[in-house]
Parts: sequence; structure tokens; C-alpha cells
Amino acid sequence: MRIEFDEDHGQAVGSRIRLGGQVLGMNLSVEEVVVERTPPQRKSWETGGSPRLLVIGHYRMGCNIAHRGEGSLLCVFIVYALLPSGLTRCLGWIFGGFCARGCVGQMVFDTVRHFEQSNSSQVVEMQDGQRRALHRSE
Repeated sequence: MRIEFDEDHGQAVGSRIRLGGQVLGMNLSVEEVVVERTPPQRKSWETGGSPRLLVIGHYRMGCNIAHRGEGSLLCVFIVYALLPSGLTRCLGWIFGGFCARGCVGQMVFDTVRHFEQSNSSQVVEMQDGQRRALHRSE
């Protein structure tokens, strides 16, 4: 997977991130545009241009962090469209949820790893079908 950032490194509204690579010999690519950023509470981004993806089409993804007692609650979301037609639309019906859960899970994992590197402790739990990460300050 190849990731390219613009001069703002994905840290400003309007910033662009390009991802590309190969899966099963097919070239896949997507450009994401940051559409909301309110540090440290919210960030969301969505696809721009014409994504070349295998299972899902355009999507919007993001995270919200809310203070909860001694820590914080991380909620990660993704809203996606199926591809327009044919075999890829069928793949989306079958595998779209799995792909979305994988993206959300990766975001939670990366966020927990970020806080681990800042010498904090975390608890990650699965509740009501949602992945949640708690950050507890020492």
C-alpha cells in the first residue's frame, strides 16, 4: 500500500491523502479529502474523485473523542456506498460490512497504538457491535 500526503499531511480541512496498491493483481486507488477537523475531538474525511476500489465505493469515515470520567471514549464510524453495478456491487453486498469493520478496527488499533506511544494506558472493548477505546490518563 502506497500512501501520499499533501503539504498539510492530512491535518487540515481540504487536505488530501492518496492511497494506492494492488490486490489480486488489480490496481486500486483512492483519494481522501479531510472535510472536518476539530482537534482533539473530531475528524472526518471522505473520498474525492473516482475511487478505484474492489468492494465499496465512495465513503465517509471519521472519529469522535469525548471525555468520560477519568478517560476518553473513541467512536469510529464509516458510511459507504456500494459500487454502481455488476459483480463488484454483488461483492459489496457480500463483503462490504466485513471491509467496513476492518477499516474501523484498524482505526481503533492505530489510535490505541498512538496513545501507547505517549506512555498512557488504554482499554479496548467491543460493546453493542461498536468498537470503543478508552484512554485513561496516568
